[in-house]
Amino acid sequence: MRFADRLDRIPPFFFTELRLKAERKRATGVDVIALGTADPDVPTPEAVVEAMRRAVADPVHHRYPHTRGMAAFREAACAFMGERFGVDLDPDTEIVPALGGKDAVHHMALTCLGPGDVCLSPEPGYPVYTSAPVIAGAEVAYLPLVAANGFLPDFDAIPKDVLGRANLLYLNYPNNPTGAVADLGFFERAAAFARRHDIIVVHDSSYSEIAFDGHRPPSFLAAPGAREVGVEVFSLSKGWNMTGWRAGWVAGNAEIMARYAHLKPNVDTGMFGALQTACVAALTEAVDFPRQMSALYRKRRDLMIEALRAAGLDAVPPKATPFLWVPVPEGFTSSGLSDLILERTGVVMPPGIAFGASGEGFVRISLTVPDDRLAEAARRIAETLDLAAPAGGAVA
Repeated sequence: MRFADRLDRIPPFFFTELRLKAERKRATGVDVIALGTADPDVPTPEAVVEAMRRAVADPVHHRYPHTRGMAAFREAACAFMGERFGVDLDPDTEIVPALGGKDAVHHMALTCLGPGDVCLSPEPGYPVYTSAPVIAGAEVAYLPLVAANGFLPDFDAIPKDVLGRANLLYLNYPNNPTGAVADLGFFERAAAFARRHDIIVVHDSSYSEIAFDGHRPPSFLAAPGAREVGVEVFSLSKGWNMTGWRAGWVAGNAEIMARYAHLKPNVDTGMFGALQTACVAALTEAVDFPRQMSALYRKRRDLMIEALRAAGLDAVPPKATPFLWVPVPEGFTSSGLSDLILERTGVVMPPGIAFGASGEGFVRISLTVPDDRLAEAARRIAETLDLAAPAGGAVA
């Protein structure tokens, strides 16, 4: 059989491989604690579930949905964006439902990129920021995110020949995997950069509702000039514990949204109407739920930070996201430490290198497991590091 060669240009999705590795370990009888993916362990708010139950029984939702989405969904999403971020959107021209953040990120690549184009993708970063452009036939230019620059991209370091072919810039703050945050000043600079070089910005705001210590992440669209050059992806997955529901939207520049809306009915049939009704409940009846989850993750963050520091790791508490981006001890590679911890303790945590070359020297720890399991994972990690501490040379 003969297949398209585009899949040969992208590796298997890392988190699928990580899950299989954990399952193989579990099959041998090991008590595995998975700190790999940000899949919340707390159920979706009951108000959302109940709204879905009622809506599923309504025959009006048993037919094809409209790709543009129900007016009630678009209006609720726009009201949320206005109240939460101060962004005033037109529900008829500036917002379209998406089947989760990954769907939106991928389809924006298909909307904006073609052969010969370059996509500016942050690394370390969510793997889809690089796989989606490749599937669209474009090239990827990596924007290294390093601690010295607050894990923000350095636009001035991008070569001129790359800028001449760039047509899409992905941004993601609060950031996965680093937990870094960005302010409106950075977003304004990003918008000005995009305008100078005629580049479309897609800001992935999937983690904006999980934040700590009084920090309230802003919207890219709230920055001066942002609406002229870009759009924002919003997901209900993390704030409302709806990862399996696949619910979110893309909002922003009306011209970009029109092209996105042109693509969508050619690749899917829109969001199930009952799910849209449940999303309305999330944005109205359960609008404060993300604050509850943020309080829970802050407690877990502090628990794990304390344990890691006691084990000699220089872990910095993030202001947002359910992730810790932890420097590995001297003498380890990120993969070496990740493999050692999994082999000796059954604790799964992805190596930084899995998110891109600039992720070497870190591991990512997800806080989406119950408190007692997180405490047990911290104990196992600390014990292993105390026993393993190499005298020198990288552990691969």
